[in-house]
Amino acid sequence: MELTQCINYLLTTAQHRVFQEMSARLEPFDVTPVQYGVMYCLWMKHKTKPKEIAAELQLENSTISGVLERMEKKELIKRQVSKEDRRFIEVTLTEKGKALKDPILETVEEVNRDVLAIMSEKEQEELKDSLRALAGIAK
Repeated sequence: MELTQCINYLLTTAQHRVFQEMSARLEPFDVTPVQYGVMYCLWMKHKTKPKEIAAELQLENSTISGVLERMEKKELIKRQVSKEDRRFIEVTLTEKGKALKDPILETVEEVNRDVLAIMSEKEQEELKDSLRALAGIAK
């Protein structure tokens, strides 16, 4: 099979390009794309347990622990024992983390617009629908 016909090659190459762009644009906020995902879960989905965040982002629990640790060192989040059930940890945003919501969400919108600018709106929606289908994510 020709390399440029291989879905793995195409997805990996496209993902790398988008990841590099997103990383560069988030760098002024000292946030990585994965850390943005965690913050999105806290800002918009109100997920507060590491296990919930990991499930939403489709990450392993062991991976999310390291991400949360680095975010806590940057003072973006706090981890504390749940007041409702001491067996669980809750993740909350710090004031610094809360203050980044609007500028980061705006930056992510800009990245999406810029990366997809080579396509018509119809093609953009078809691409997103196809990627959701491949990932098994409901619209």
